[in-house]
Amino acid sequence: MARRTRGRLVDGVILVDKPSGESSNRILQQVKRAFYAQKAGHTGALDPLATGMLPVCLGESTKFAQFLLDADKGYRVVAELGIRTNTSDADGEVVERHDVTVTPEQVRAAITPFIGDILQVPSMFSALKHEGKPLYDYARRGIEVERKARPITIYSIDVVAIELPFVTLDVHCSKGTYIRSLVDDLGQALGCGAYVKSLHRTRVGDYPADAMHSLEELQALVADRDDPAEFDYSTLDAFLLPIDAPVQQLAEVKVSDKAAGGFLHGQPVAAETTTPLLRVRRASDGVFLGVGERRESDGLYWPKRVVVL
Repeated sequence: MARRTRGRLVDGVILVDKPSGESSNRILQQVKRAFYAQKAGHTGALDPLATGMLPVCLGESTKFAQFLLDADKGYRVVAELGIRTNTSDADGEVVERHDVTVTPEQVRAAITPFIGDILQVPSMFSALKHEGKPLYDYARRGIEVERKARPITIYSIDVVAIELPFVTLDVHCSKGTYIRSLVDDLGQALGCGAYVKSLHRTRVGDYPADAMHSLEELQALVADRDDPAEFDYSTLDAFLLPIDAPVQQLAEVKVSDKAAGGFLHGQPVAAETTTPLLRVRRASDGVFLGVGERRESDGLYWPKRVVVL
């Protein structure tokens, strides 16, 4: 006899304002519990130290979480000069101390070379995998792993404040960027070392910061819940962004009911565009069906990810 699946079939994306000191997975589990959802997944972990935007996908939206992993990110980081830690952030052990003799002008000049397409060596305390295990697992055992520099893009670094030894920056960057590594590299360029004192993610893709909700806010709405299966979740569900929120940046095609049925069963749809990926929506009722991927061989959009209706 099949085991009954626990939780609701609820779909969408909730933007959580992650607090400091909590792992992203723990936040994910608490959000999943608040919504009493069958399925949930986050879209790129934040360090326990970090705060800010953590999109959590529920239900069918988890199929499109990868698109948010690939999205640009924005951060506000406070770096402290003169100190270097083994993790490049405030959770690590101090390994170097230096006098801070640089000027604000020198700090600004040192930032400029990091803007644009650059190569970055990931931190040993990152979640990047090596032989199936995250680098931080090796680091905690005192094992240093050789890491290849990876191409990233820093679109902009805006100086918010320089109150030495503290420097506050707003960073807009591509996927795969490690802010800890950026700050450590900046400290090395200045010759005095630096580490991340605090980090706040301000944006993921085009999601607005004012759409974030605290975990406490979500939990307060279900505080008087007795039976999760019988609770009225309408107020909580009103916070959810739509299923296709992770792919809002993609162009869209609306198709007939017949073409929609075919798409959901593995058949391609046609569109007057050549973009690599396309959102597919049913024209009659506007229901989102999934994402199609264009094949050069026939110019049609074949199902890459589809929803279950």
